[in-house]
Amino acid sequence: MSDTASPATTVITDVTVFTGGRWLPGRDVLISGGHVGAIGARGEVDPTGAGRIDGSGAHMIPGFVNTHTHLQQSLMRGIAEGIPLLEWLLQVGEESVAITPERAYTATVAASLEALRSGTTTLVEHMWPHPSTEVHEAVLRGLRDTGIRAVLGRGVADRADATRKWGFEPRLMQPLDDVLAHADQLAEDAAGSAVTVGLAVPNPRSVTAEGMAAIREFATARDMTVSIHLLETTTDDMMCRERAGMGAVEYLATHDFLWDRMIAVHCVELDAAGRRTLADHGVAVSYNPVSNMRLGSGIAAVPDLISDGVAVGLGVDGAASNDTQDMLESLRTGAYVQRAARRRADLFGFEQMLDIATGGANSALGLPTRSGGVHVGDAADLTLIRFDRDFAALPVRDPGAAILTTGTSRIVDTVIVGGEVMIQDGRSTRVDESELVRTLAAL
Repeated sequence: MSDTASPATTVITDVTVFTGGRWLPGRDVLISGGHVGAIGARGEVDPTGAGRIDGSGAHMIPGFVNTHTHLQQSLMRGIAEGIPLLEWLLQVGEESVAITPERAYTATVAASLEALRSGTTTLVEHMWPHPSTEVHEAVLRGLRDTGIRAVLGRGVADRADATRKWGFEPRLMQPLDDVLAHADQLAEDAAGSAVTVGLAVPNPRSVTAEGMAAIREFATARDMTVSIHLLETTTDDMMCRERAGMGAVEYLATHDFLWDRMIAVHCVELDAAGRRTLADHGVAVSYNPVSNMRLGSGIAAVPDLISDGVAVGLGVDGAASNDTQDMLESLRTGAYVQRAARRRADLFGFEQMLDIATGGANSALGLPTRSGGVHVGDAADLTLIRFDRDFAALPVRDPGAAILTTGTSRIVDTVIVGGEVMIQDGRSTRVDESELVRTLAAL
């Protein structure tokens, strides 16, 4: 099916919907023109001319927005396990240098499908810089073939350093003007699909003052999202102080490289002054709890970020550091690790985590803000949960608590993106999963 086709009108009948911060059973939900057209009691929604999905026994929530991943790392699972971040990055860099368009396509399909099967309807792909146009085209094709909504961040850096301490892997770089021209070409190629194009900066250390000015001017003129890894560890601050005489956040602020279409990833070592600076500039943060645990980076101070007015979304990071694309796992872990750090069991319940995971950083992504569940007028990016798909989720005392505490991809039954069913009965409607398994096994 073409990803430019207009979605059909559909009614999901007799479903329990999370809307307005509460569960409403026995609802019919009309999907029309790729949006939620109506939510009514059973029989109140006019189904004339509409297709039907039986929602009896199912629970509907908005689709998750994964604010950070590296799709190519789905072929790097388990790499460099148990070593510090900078050494880990060097090993991932070697794999990235060797990537081919064929492998990039397979990785993208596998990671996107895994994301969809955990209820993710939108992802932010943070590509590392790479000189091959064919690799980027393969990633775009993979995203379109799976049907997931995505922000495809084209990697960009203009300071070379093979050690990755003050710059980026030289073998993956190319002139900045060429990168920006290619980002325009990618945006043209993605037109009419569910994929938009942004820019992805590896970290503050990888861009010069001139590069920051050029990237900001380019992105602002096109209303593009810019993603940047920031303070995952203390390295950003140490290197910026050593080379520029100031911390990482100050370095970015001094060069006017903080604004409301930027999403800063990780921010584990962000201090109170840094939080205020990000808030003042409208920068959102992507919280990646599982990856930060796997690499021993620490715990982002999410309660303080939110208290200081910073928009926070949830991410999984790449499969080389997570090692899955399961947003339900990140949802649960993201809540639990904050409770452990603060020694409070009453933090980050289902509703707050759902808001973070479905719309917390949408403003930086150029997407409508979303909170409180499913509402009329929202994009029809929806997930239907069936707890009886997994006995380990039963019995259900409270649906939200069950999703947060017991949910895995096994309970995800149907995933809808823009009104089109992408996952049905837990399997892709677009991808031959048996063939994908054979391809992956052969690697």
